[in-house]
Amino acid sequence: MGTASTSTTRVAIAGATGYAGQELVRILARHPAVRLVAAMSSGATSTPRPMPALARIWDDPVVPLDIDRLIADTDIVFLALPEAASADVAPKLLAGGRRVIDLSGAYRIRDNAHRDKWYPATGPLPDGVVYGLAERDALSMKTARLISCPGCYPTAALVALSPLSDAGLLSGSVIVDAKSGVSGAGKAPSDRTHFSENHGSVAAYGLFSHRHGPEIEQELGREVTFVPHLVPLDRGILETIYATLVPGTTAARVDEVMHAAYADAPFVRLTGSHLPEIKHVAYTNFCDVGWKVDAHTGRIILISCLDNLVKGAAGQAVQNMNIVLGLDQRTGLL
Repeated sequence: MGTASTSTTRVAIAGATGYAGQELVRILARHPAVRLVAAMSSGATSTPRPMPALARIWDDPVVPLDIDRLIADTDIVFLALPEAASADVAPKLLAGGRRVIDLSGAYRIRDNAHRDKWYPATGPLPDGVVYGLAERDALSMKTARLISCPGCYPTAALVALSPLSDAGLLSGSVIVDAKSGVSGAGKAPSDRTHFSENHGSVAAYGLFSHRHGPEIEQELGREVTFVPHLVPLDRGILETIYATLVPGTTAARVDEVMHAAYADAPFVRLTGSHLPEIKHVAYTNFCDVGWKVDAHTGRIILISCLDNLVKGAAGQAVQNMNIVLGLDQRTGLL
């Protein structure tokens, strides 16, 4: 509880009051191999506050952001900050010799022009930045100075599509029809996330203008039509993904490729023709993927589900930390 742990790896969270930040506190405060030394807010002038929902898990208050303390007292810092704040804080932590695991989008886009468009506050990428999808990028993360965790929507899409893309089984563009619970929009209230607007409704948003679209395209190396929707749930993502297979690709070949890719992945559950649902993954770090192939047309439909606050954010970040520390990826997450 609090700072009572005797573990030697010291970790801290900047942005601990947001949804992903609180989830990080919940996981890291009980993690057996690290010591959570501080949970900080997103600003240096905020008032210290308790987190009643985490009582007896983490009883210390959330304190104002203090970069000097983060450099002096920690080994790894998790940033659950808005993009512009991460872009400001991360270089200072790197200059102070800290390793950074960033949950924001500030460092996800590698192309300078695309990054200037979607994340203009970031500027040039610092040395040692690695995109961190645990199931694919584990080797490169081990020596990274800054791990940029994928977005929640891209995580679900990439887990489902990367094996097929890497095996050369996809032909042409891909459509990702994605639906997310309201917590994916962050904690700041808006008309769109107001209960009276969201309850009993489903709404598409961000057509051709959502920053996760170019992130998915970057990692897949192909054109993607990405359409996100807001649904009246507190958490969870379900993506229905439409793609065309190269001629001659059989359902058996798809099964073979998917199971080979994730044979050793502790948090990917392949369900095949038994299509997954959000309730199957809520409050867990699992990403469940099912699919069906139409042999007559060569089309494949994949269903990918995860909890946007766990596998799509805090859980994936801790999974990445476990990789950095040489731990079993499941440590503190099961």
